[in-house]
Amino acid sequence: MILTPTLTGYVARAFFGMTLAMLCALTGLVALFDFIELLRRAATRPDVGFAIALEIASLRLPFVALQILPFSILLGGIVAFWRLTRSSELIVARAAGISAWGFLTGPLVVAMLLGMVATGAISPISSALLSRAERLDQTFLRTGGGMTALAGGRLWLRQADRELEANGVAILSGRPVAMRAPGEPIPRAGARFELQEVSVWRLTAGDQPLSRIEAPRARLTNGAWVIEDAVAFGADRIAKPVGTISLPTELTPDRIQDSFASPETLDFWALPGFIAVLEEAGFSAVRHRIQFQTLLALPVLALAMALLAAGFSMRQTRRGGVAQMIGGGVAAGFALFVVDKVSNEFGEAGSLPVVLAAWAPTVAGLLLALALLLHLEDG
Repeated sequence: MILTPTLTGYVARAFFGMTLAMLCALTGLVALFDFIELLRRAATRPDVGFAIALEIASLRLPFVALQILPFSILLGGIVAFWRLTRSSELIVARAAGISAWGFLTGPLVVAMLLGMVATGAISPISSALLSRAERLDQTFLRTGGGMTALAGGRLWLRQADRELEANGVAILSGRPVAMRAPGEPIPRAGARFELQEVSVWRLTAGDQPLSRIEAPRARLTNGAWVIEDAVAFGADRIAKPVGTISLPTELTPDRIQDSFASPETLDFWALPGFIAVLEEAGFSAVRHRIQFQTLLALPVLALAMALLAAGFSMRQTRRGGVAQMIGGGVAAGFALFVVDKVSNEFGEAGSLPVVLAAWAPTVAGLLLALALLLHLEDG
C-alpha cells in the first residue's frame, strides 16, 4: 500500500470540510423543526414567550449535533468522495498505482477523531445544556410530571445502610420538596432537598426488616439524611421517640434528580461513578450503562460510516447511477440506525447484555463496510 501524505491530507481536508458542512446543515434543519414545535406548545401558555422557546432550542443544539454526527459523516463522505471521483482526481490516483486504502487513511483518521472529540468533549457540554433545557421545558411547557408524579406524589429511594448490618439497605419514602431561592424556578446545583411525611425501612441484605422510622421531615445534607422528630419502631413494634437521627448516604440532590432524568443529560466522564452509586442505591442502571457504552462506541461508528461512504461513492461517474449510489448509502445508514435502536431496546429490556446491545450494531456496520470496500477495491 502506497501512502502519499500530500494526497491523503488533501482528501482528508475535503472529507472534513464536507462533513462539517453537512453537520451544520442537518443540525440547523432539525433544530428549526424543534423550535417550531416548541413555539406550538408555547402558544397555549401566555406566560411563555418567544425567548423561552428560543433558549430551549438553542440549549438542545449540541445534543442534536451529537445525534446527527454519524449521518453527517456518512452523507458528507459520500458527497466528498463522489466529487473527487467525478473530477477524476481519485481515478488518476488509482491509475498511478495508489490503493484506495492509501488515500482513505486521512479521512478514516478524521472520522475517528471526530467521534473521539464528540464523546470526550462535546458529550459533557451536550449533557449539561440538555439538562438545563429539560428543566426549562419542565418548568414552563409541561403540566405536572417530574419526581412528585411518582407513586401518587411520593418518592421512593433505596440506599446502602451499614449501621445495623454490614450489607444492609434502607428504603426511604416521602413527599419531595426541593428548597429553592425566592423567584428561582429551577433548582440550583447543590440545592437543599427535603422529604416530608417520611417513612424509613431498615432491612437486612435479604430484605428482612430490622426497624422502621417515621418522621414529619428529613433533610438531605452533605453525606447524610437528617431525620427530625423521628419515632422508631423495633421488632416489638413499640414506638420510641428518638428525636433527630442522622442516616449516612451517598445520595445528593443532583443524583436523585438525575436518577429520574434521561441518561443523555449525564456527563460522559461522570457516568461510571453515577452508575455505581445508582446500583448501590437499588436503582436500575441499564439505560445509563447502554448510554455509556454507546458513547464509547461512537468513534468506531464514525469509522464505519466513513467506510460506508467510501464504498458507496468511489465509483467512476461514467457508469452512472449517482442517485442510486446516494440512495443506497442513505438506506444503509438508516438501516444501521434502526438496528441500533432496536438493539438498545432489547438491551434495556434485559434480553441482551448491555455491551452486546451497544456494540453489536456498530461492529456489524464496520464489518459490512469493510467487506463492501474490499469487494470494490480488491474484487
